[in-house]
Amino acid sequence: MAVSLREYRARIKSTESMKKITRAMELIAASRIIKAQQRAQAATPYARELTRAVSAVATFSNVEHALTTEPDNPTRAAILLVTSDRGLAGAYSSNVIKEAERLTETLRSEGKDVDIYISGRKGEAYFKFRQRPVVQAWTGFSDQPTYDVASDIGATLISAFLNKDADGRPLDASEELPPGVDEVHVVYTRFVSMLSQEPVARRMLPLEVVEGEEPPAEADLLPLYEFEPSPADVLDSLLPRYVQSRIFYSLLQAAASELAARQKAMKSATDNADELIKKYTRIANQARQAGITQEISEIVGGVNALADAQAGNE
Repeated sequence: MAVSLREYRARIKSTESMKKITRAMELIAASRIIKAQQRAQAATPYARELTRAVSAVATFSNVEHALTTEPDNPTRAAILLVTSDRGLAGAYSSNVIKEAERLTETLRSEGKDVDIYISGRKGEAYFKFRQRPVVQAWTGFSDQPTYDVASDIGATLISAFLNKDADGRPLDASEELPPGVDEVHVVYTRFVSMLSQEPVARRMLPLEVVEGEEPPAEADLLPLYEFEPSPADVLDSLLPRYVQSRIFYSLLQAAASELAARQKAMKSATDNADELIKKYTRIANQARQAGITQEISEIVGGVNALADAQAGNE
């Protein structure tokens, strides 16, 4: 009995320590998610106006650009998978990985080879454990992404998309450039609310210029621009920036989603720790009460036996 009671008290103590950790992580995630939401909202006006500029130039200039040209027979696609660097975020990383796997199966069913690019250690570990090749991975910034990282990722993906021969067929991988691809997709988690985060897949290249999540209103006319020196040069400058801004927006959305998922997971862990503490406390009290009852019964039995012995001597 005494050994069992000590075990339950040790479990209660370890669960209380674990509860303190999960509660601290919950508060940290709650404090960081506000900043992550603000960063995503602050980046929205720039992305929106850049999209309007690209839409206007592409619409009114009638210039064909390499980043907007649809290949006749696409045979190779690249997927940028955005995951987290750390765990303890519930099903955040597994959900976006499942979405990437569904997209991979869809592309392969269309007869396309798939190259994987990864952001985040969880996605890298997933493919490494299964011994599946990854072209390139970026890690160490999932909860606080910067535009420099988005620029690096965007430049790599654009280089892969432009690495083709004169007929538009992708070239093989070289030491300097990634393997050529006909399409570039990004899979990330879109932040809907504190309780809802949705994994989504978007095609970035060839460029599909869209304004935000909703279609533009009929009254929202595109601006007219005068091009200098030429519309082609303007597109050469704007389109890479557009791709990088979309990647940065995806990273910011994923960061907010990761922190929200971690806060929800740590809150559930804290609540479960509370329930375990109550359960172990109740069982420990029952064991303690059973021990006290047994000791009282032994004392009463000893007194009765002593009384019976004295009565027999008389």
